[in-house]
Amino acid sequence: MTATDRSIELVNAAAQAAADRLAHDIIAYDVSDVLSITDAFLLASAPNDRQVKSIVDEIEERLSKELGAKPVRREGDRDARWILLDYVDIVVHVQHSEERVFYALERLWKDCPELSLPEDAVKTRGKGAEHAEVTGSANGELS
Repeated sequence: MTATDRSIELVNAAAQAAADRLAHDIIAYDVSDVLSITDAFLLASAPNDRQVKSIVDEIEERLSKELGAKPVRREGDRDARWILLDYVDIVVHVQHSEERVFYALERLWKDCPELSLPEDAVKTRGKGAEHAEVTGSANGELS
């Protein structure tokens, strides 16, 4: 089984929205073969809580306006360290850079196929490490 066309459409729109809000290290996985509850995970991060919220708000607004999709669940708003948007077909994780390194979701899903993303989203790879280097933070590196 592979991710549906609808799931890929949602992932691409969400990835572009995240890139437009300067998210770091955007990546998506087709998890449809290992999970029955969703087709894809989209991961993105930001160096501060305010930016995490901004990215999530943009994803939610863009998917609603362009694709008529609304999340069935939104979790993590209070602390804005890790916000999850559950669209059933896809699940979006926007994490503070420190949580991204600590929880390392990429390692969990590395055996799943990576989904192609818009060019702007692909260009965000390595931005977390660049930001950490510029600010002197050791927590921004992703492996």
